[in-house]
Amino acid sequence: MLLEIRDLTHRFGGLQALTNINCVLEQGDIAGLIGPNGAGKTTVFNLVSGFYTPTQGDIILKGTRINGRKPHEIAAMKVGRTFQNIRLWSDMTVLDNICISQHYRLGYNAADVFFHTGRYRVREKVIRESARALLDSFRLGSLAEEYPKNLPYGVQRRVEIARALSLQPELLMLDEPAAGLSTADTKDLIDYVNWIHEQFHLTIWMIEHQMEVIMKLCRTIQVIDFGREIARGSPEEIQHNPDVIKAYLGDGTI
Repeated sequence: MLLEIRDLTHRFGGLQALTNINCVLEQGDIAGLIGPNGAGKTTVFNLVSGFYTPTQGDIILKGTRINGRKPHEIAAMKVGRTFQNIRLWSDMTVLDNICISQHYRLGYNAADVFFHTGRYRVREKVIRESARALLDSFRLGSLAEEYPKNLPYGVQRRVEIARALSLQPELLMLDEPAAGLSTADTKDLIDYVNWIHEQFHLTIWMIEHQMEVIMKLCRTIQVIDFGREIARGSPEEIQHNPDVIKAYLGDGTI
C-alpha cells in the first residue's frame, strides 16, 4: 500500500470542508478524484501534500503518518504535485524550472554557494545534466532555454508535469491537468499521462473535470460532494451511478 487516508476531516474555521474521507492507493494505480466545484477535491490534495494539516484523521504514506509535515518534507518522500493553475516560474528558463525543484536534495549549503566550492560545482553540474536528460526524455529538450511564458499553454502543462517528475516520485498528483486545454491538447494529455505511467511505473492520482480524461485514464474513481464521499468504483460503475449523475452531472450523462 502506497497511500492510505483514514477518516480525513478538515475545517476552515466554522466551515466543514471534508468529513470522514477514506482512500487507499496501491503502487501502480491510476485513480481519479472527482466532484462538483467546491466539493473539497483540492483540499484533499493540499492535505496530502502538506499545505494544510488535517483537523482529524490520518494520512499514511508508505507506512508513515505524515499529518503536519511540510510540503518539502513530503516531496522528499517521493510525492510530486501539479496545480490547477500552472505554477511555473515564468521568468526562469524551462531548464531552471526543472533544476530548482531539486532544492531539497542539493547536497550543499549557503557557504558552498558563496565560496563556489567544489561540492557546489559538482552538485550543480549533476542537477543540470539530470534536468536536461529529463527534458530530452519528454521531448522538451529543444525548449530548455525558453521561458514558460512564451510557450503554448499545453506545452506549459507538459513542463509542469516534467518538473513534478524531476522529484522521481512514487506518487504523482495531478490537479486538473486538462484545465484550459484545447480538444487536441486534451487528447495529447491522455497519451502523455499513459506514457508517463508506463515509462516511470508510478502511481497517479488525479482531479479532473473533463470526463473523457477521467474515463480513459483511471481504473478507479472516487466521487465526493460537499466534502463527503458519495461513490467509488470503476469508470463504468461511476458512469451509471444515479447519485453521481444527480450530484455531479445533473443531466444524466457522463
